[in-house]
Amino acid sequence: MRNFLPLMLDLAGKEVVIFGGGEVGERKASLFCDCARVVVISRDFTPLLGQLSERKKIKTIKVEDISEKEMLQYMKNAFIIIPATNNALLNEKIASLADRRGILVNRVDDLGDIIIPSVIRRGDIVIGISTLGQSPAISKYIRKRIEEVITPEFAQMSRLQNDLRKILKSKVEDQTKRKEILWSVINDNEVWTAIGESYEKAYKVALKHLEIGEHNV
Repeated sequence: MRNFLPLMLDLAGKEVVIFGGGEVGERKASLFCDCARVVVISRDFTPLLGQLSERKKIKTIKVEDISEKEMLQYMKNAFIIIPATNNALLNEKIASLADRRGILVNRVDDLGDIIIPSVIRRGDIVIGISTLGQSPAISKYIRKRIEEVITPEFAQMSRLQNDLRKILKSKVEDQTKRKEILWSVINDNEVWTAIGESYEKAYKVALKHLEIGEHNV
């Protein structure tokens, strides 16, 4: 029985190996190439995979028939394996070999060790949405609804909160008071309105809360 826990993984320096250079492999490579070292192994590659390879965003390895020994060789440094060929039996073989060696597997035709969620990014804010592979349409619908609420201004508020926390740590000793001040900034409509104009204006408005906090210490 599967028991998934949402996690954020640091993939810097990690290797993601994708077997299959079609549309699915292309989608996976495009997703991972900004976070990890990506290797795509296939007989053929989509034009976009070729472009990513030329730009040194990924590494491509062209093969014809591939033996089990060669599969294991390509898996040697892998952190994540993605079987994405158009051959279900081959995908199963690749997943089985990776599983026996304790390598995480992202399946494209079944539940593996890793499920790639639908992702919303707003600066440092990252939101993942998944239905555990049961309904991609629901994931897409939820994403669109959340994007209506979590606007780009939230990224600026996250930045503002981080900058204010640094100041508060040196000015306000009481951690509870620091939290209260930061929370008051989040709930200040004037700050949100200012963010819509510029970060600098929002920062100046938010500083008023720090002055209040200092007077109450």
